[in-house]
Amino acid sequence: MSRIGKLPVAIPAGVEVKLDEGNVLTVKGPKGSLTKTFSTDMTITVEGNQIVVTRPNDLKKFKSLHGLTRTLIHNMVVGVTEGYKKVLEINGVGYRAAKSGKKLTLTLGYSHPVEMTDPEGITTVLEGTNKITVEGIDKEKVGQYAAEIRTKRPPEPYKGKGIKYDYEYIRRKVGKAGK
Repeated sequence: MSRIGKLPVAIPAGVEVKLDEGNVLTVKGPKGSLTKTFSTDMTITVEGNQIVVTRPNDLKKFKSLHGLTRTLIHNMVVGVTEGYKKVLEINGVGYRAAKSGKKLTLTLGYSHPVEMTDPEGITTVLEGTNKITVEGIDKEKVGQYAAEIRTKRPPEPYKGKGIKYDYEYIRRKVGKAGK
C-alpha cells in the first residue's frame, strides 16, 4: 500500500470540492479555483470532509499513480487555502529587478534588460530591487515561473553572482592561483 496514497486529504472549512465525470476535480477556496483531470484508473471519492484515493490493484503503474494523484489533490487544496510562494534573490553589482504592471524587468549584466510578463494566475512582488517573490495558487505554475526567472542568470560559483532561491546555498570555488 502506498504510504502517501492511502492518507485521506482533509477538506478545510470554506473549501468546496466537486468531482465530475471522468475524474475531473474542481477545488474552490478563498484564494480561487483549480480544476484538474486525473487518470480514470484511480478511484477518487469525496467522503464527508475528506477525499480518498484508491487504486484497482497492485501493478507498478497503479502504485506510482496512487501517491501522485493524492499529492496533486493535496496541493490543490493547499493552493486554494494558503497559496504557494517562492522567493528569489538577485546577487551582483548592478543586478536588479523592476516591476511595472505585469511586466518584470531584470537588469542582469547583459547589453539589454530582460523583460518577462507574469503568466495568468501568477503574481510577482518585489522587495527592494534584489528580492523577487513569485506567488500563486497553482504549485506547478509557481515553481515553473520561478525556475524560468532563475535561468536568466543562474548563480556562478566564483563570485556568487546571479539569481538564486532564498534557501539555496552556492558552493564557492577558489579562483586562479596567483604567482
